[in-house]
Amino acid sequence: MLIALGSDHAGYQLKEQVISYLKSSGITYKDYGVFNEESSDYPDQAARVAQAVKSGVHTFGILICGTGIGMSIVANKHRGIRAALCSEPYSARLAREHNNANVLTMGSRVIGPGLAEAIVSIFISTDFAGGRHERRLGKIEQLNHYQV
Repeated sequence: MLIALGSDHAGYQLKEQVISYLKSSGITYKDYGVFNEESSDYPDQAARVAQAVKSGVHTFGILICGTGIGMSIVANKHRGIRAALCSEPYSARLAREHNNANVLTMGSRVIGPGLAEAIVSIFISTDFAGGRHERRLGKIEQLNHYQV
């Protein structure tokens, strides 16, 4: 498993804490930035991480901004990306089981480090359930072929 991480300036500190968690868990990752708290634009990092996941280089992406909303919006603009904004473990589990989400977004102004670690742990360890959910994902994929 290889995880792509990215944040804007607001998510930088929480991203660093998630990186510490991943290191201590022996999980391989690549940090796509930002690398400090200077003002930055979240679409840049979201696009980098989404492309890395879309290309198949990374299994999952984790994106962090102030609320997680902006990162989620940008990541979901990329075909094949299913980004889920999660603020608690239950949503993280169902995002993987039911939606086969491949990018997790979180808000650093919404959750703290302990909760972020729990969400990341659940997200990366939960498998897609398949079954009836495959049919639903197929319907979502069909929307990529139409302008709605």
